[in-house]
Amino acid sequence: MLRQRLQTGFLGIIAFSLVLFLLFQARFVLICLAIAVILFSLTSDAIHAISTRLKVPNWLATTLALIGITLGLIWLSTTIMSQVNEVVGRAITYAESVQVALTALIERFGPEAQTRLLAALTEFNITGWLRSLAGQASGLLSGSLLVILFVGFMFAERAWLPIKVERLTGDPDQALRVRLIMASIMRRVNRYLVVKTFVSALTAAGVWLIYVVAGLELAMAMALLTFVLNFIPNIGSVIAWGITVALAFVLTGDSTATIAVGFACLLVHFVLGNILDPMLTGQTLQLSSFGIILSLAFWGAIWGIAGAFLAVPIMVAVMIVCWHIPWLRPVAILLSREGLADVDPVGR
Repeated sequence: MLRQRLQTGFLGIIAFSLVLFLLFQARFVLICLAIAVILFSLTSDAIHAISTRLKVPNWLATTLALIGITLGLIWLSTTIMSQVNEVVGRAITYAESVQVALTALIERFGPEAQTRLLAALTEFNITGWLRSLAGQASGLLSGSLLVILFVGFMFAERAWLPIKVERLTGDPDQALRVRLIMASIMRRVNRYLVVKTFVSALTAAGVWLIYVVAGLELAMAMALLTFVLNFIPNIGSVIAWGITVALAFVLTGDSTATIAVGFACLLVHFVLGNILDPMLTGQTLQLSSFGIILSLAFWGAIWGIAGAFLAVPIMVAVMIVCWHIPWLRPVAILLSREGLADVDPVGR
């Protein structure tokens, strides 16, 4: 018995290592596939509403949805690329003024701290980092095209999905249960993304207004960056606020103006992120905060920034699936906030 358990444990470790290796090596394709699944889930309800309420044929509603996804992804990719290139160009232009402002700021900490901080800043090649960031942003267009391709094939296969699930399970009742679980995952993720999009848009609008009132450049770029980073749970808003304050200091070189802008942006992030977001989300996710941090660290380590964006939807799917598998239910209980992973009436 001990030998069998050791063999099972070693096989589990090998399988887990192999899965991690495949997740890392095929990360570009898998990230595009995950985004395509989320977009397919979001647009399926919209297609159903259009075809039933407006009496539009299903094929026409699907075609319109695919066209909308294509135009939206291309616009988003080109906008992000243009804003990143603008920020990189402006940052390189302001490099000398940043060094002067940082030197004046560091002088307040004393000669010993000044020497250490200047040495650290010298080793950090911010120009090279910004240029590499611009190069990574250029890969968004190719990823968007792959996502569009995936979504198109998912729309084409959507009509055959119930039949495939029934034939895979071999039992109509089990197939119905699988479809209900999939519907629960889609419904939960869709609610989360809709709420997060609304809150992120309000936060981005607040940051844009603060930059415009302060007379700072790159207001649209900071608003877009805030909107995107706000989808990363817990730490995304902190990163966005830090970048906003740092850029304000770069553009003004005045510590008083930077503190004012930073305080105003902090107030926007606090009110919308800690009051409005939890109020609108409510019982939608039922996720443990510690579980969210673990999921964020795991997927961020494997897939980078894209993994941080996808951490919560993936965790929701894993939690609901584990809840409906008896021997994996303890995992779902640990990932859930109150020990109830799925409050939807699945299988009841």
